Amino acid sequence: MIQQNKQKFLNNYFTEIKDKLDSISTTQFNKIVDLIKESNKNGNKLIIVGNGGSASIASHLTVDFTNAAGIRTVNFNDPGIITCFANDYGYENWVAKALECYSDAEDTVILISSSGQSKNMLIAANKAKHMNLNVVTLSGFSSKNPLRNLGDINLWVDSNAYNIIEMTHHVWLLSIVDYIIELNNKE
Repeated sequence: MIQQNKQKFLNNYFTEIKDKLDSISTTQFNKIVDLIKESNKNGNKLIIVGNGGSASIASHLTVDFTNAAGIRTVNFNDPGIITCFANDYGYENWVAKALECYSDAEDTVILISSSGQSKNMLIAANKAKHMNLNVVTLSGFSSKNPLRNLGDINLWVDSNAYNIIEMTHHVWLLSIVDYIIELNNKE
């Protein structure tokens, strides 16, 4: 009985992840790929930011975009930057301040927040728009979360489970990396 319960859990869990992964539209996927490729072609960089698990996703994607896909990418996961800006400007403002210091007009910023309600990501999205940055958001939980309305492109996972949302965000972004690698190999 215990073994059957474990198998049932795994079957349900992986089915849910597959359903969420499949929910990205080809149109949105293509828009993000085109935006990143065009930004890179114009000499701009990609900036990826998140909190907690989403910060780990940002770190992983920064390496893969830069090293494997040839897209100049940065993140703001240095503890010195986070703690300095959070101390001096408030935690809710540290990402906006980092964008102010490190971004250039027409860079592309990807903001990841599972809830779509992280104040630092909301303030950063508004700051990015004001600075003429391209904004891509990834969120989950409520379909009416505020971050979902602030990007030029907004990807949303219809789930209330952090791990499902974060895993989906991670795989979606990795698929963009791998597709850009495939395009680069054809050029």
